[in-house]
Amino acid sequence: MDDIHVVVLAAGKGTRMKSQVPKVLHRISGLSLIERVLLTADPLAPASITLVVGHEADQIKTALARSVVQRPLQFVTQEQQLGTGHALLQARQVLEGKSGVVLLLSGDVPLLTSNTLRSLIDTHLQSQAAATVVTAEMTRPFGYGRIVRTSGRIARIVEERDASPAQRKITEINSGIYAFELAPLFAALDSIGTANNQGEYYLPDLVGIYRKQKRTVATWTVERAEEIRGINSRTELAEVSAMVRQQRNEELMAAGVTLIDPATTYVDSDVVVGADTVIHPCVFLEGSTRIGAACEIHSGARIVNSTIGDRVCVRNHTVVTDSTVGDGVFLGPFAHIRPGSQVGDDAHVGNFVELKKTSLGKGAKANHLAYLGDATVGTATNVGAGTITCNYDGETKHQTVIGDGVFVGSNSTLVAPVTLGDGAYIAAGSAVTKDVPAGALGIGRARQENKEGWREKRRNKA
Repeated sequence: MDDIHVVVLAAGKGTRMKSQVPKVLHRISGLSLIERVLLTADPLAPASITLVVGHEADQIKTALARSVVQRPLQFVTQEQQLGTGHALLQARQVLEGKSGVVLLLSGDVPLLTSNTLRSLIDTHLQSQAAATVVTAEMTRPFGYGRIVRTSGRIARIVEERDASPAQRKITEINSGIYAFELAPLFAALDSIGTANNQGEYYLPDLVGIYRKQKRTVATWTVERAEEIRGINSRTELAEVSAMVRQQRNEELMAAGVTLIDPATTYVDSDVVVGADTVIHPCVFLEGSTRIGAACEIHSGARIVNSTIGDRVCVRNHTVVTDSTVGDGVFLGPFAHIRPGSQVGDDAHVGNFVELKKTSLGKGAKANHLAYLGDATVGTATNVGAGTITCNYDGETKHQTVIGDGVFVGSNSTLVAPVTLGDGAYIAAGSAVTKDVPAGALGIGRARQENKEGWREKRRNKA
């Protein structure tokens, strides 16, 4: 197969988005629009990928530098937005002198599939065409350029604003997705004029130019028109997001995952969920999260970039971020597992317990109202209600190390750096500032004094 050179148009302002963020960086199910387009093209193994940027170009470059897209990207700048033909011309500096096929994509059309792009390339090569246009049939084609045919063959593309009343009744539309033979492309682009209502260089004018040159222009029609749907407003972004979410949820259910209410279940594209897991309404699974088999995720839970083992119960309104949870764990309700934490097999993290950069050993329990930060907790240790690790002295974070089989009484304050040896006991209400040896009882509280008759004396004095 000839080399494939992908060019993605991403220079527009997206004024209808009413946003300081470039339109192509708005996200659907965890991925930006431009990432979705690039990932769709990736299976074609393109020889080069060029992005035509303009508005907020630096934002786009920065975002893609830390994105999931792995292939090298080249950027060219369209300083003035003078139309799609003018945008493609900016790629001349990268592509001129090369050979093969230019696959032109739009950065705001995120629903195209790799199969569609393969079919487009196959049709283009088999037809030996100078250009191949992706078209679609739409019952309501308002806003799209119309495909005008003569004797069944494409003759030209007429934009909505330039179309006659008869042409506006045509239901076959131009998607804005093309395959071009590279050799004659830039010479043809140079001949595009601006004789239209917007005074822009319209890429669809290449159809007429190539027909006059007796070159072949082919078309390939997508089966599902929604594939070529572009996003130009927040409303369209929400509508397409709902479509992507529905498709993702259908895939999960087909793989053996139970979704109690798919309409309120939000699962990002890269999330993996094991069979026989049950997901309740209003759950958010984001980023690169991995959920094991036979788990139960209750309502209000949010899990981000985390790995959850098998048979885990995540109770209501628990948040887990950038952490790892073992098998058979119970989390929540209202637990907060902050970044850098590891929860061992069969451990319990209960209601209103917060972990931050903390390792909780196998079978350990912190069931109520505790904060464990920068801590290592051993196996089968019990952390009582109201316990906190004082890990920050105002300048530096310090570590708390709690051994195996330790019992920490309720309302204890562990002032780091401090170590509790294996099997140690901490008396309830203690402020622990020194290490406690293995098997010892640590008591760190003020001596209690009772003043008899204090209440009556106070009352008489008043």
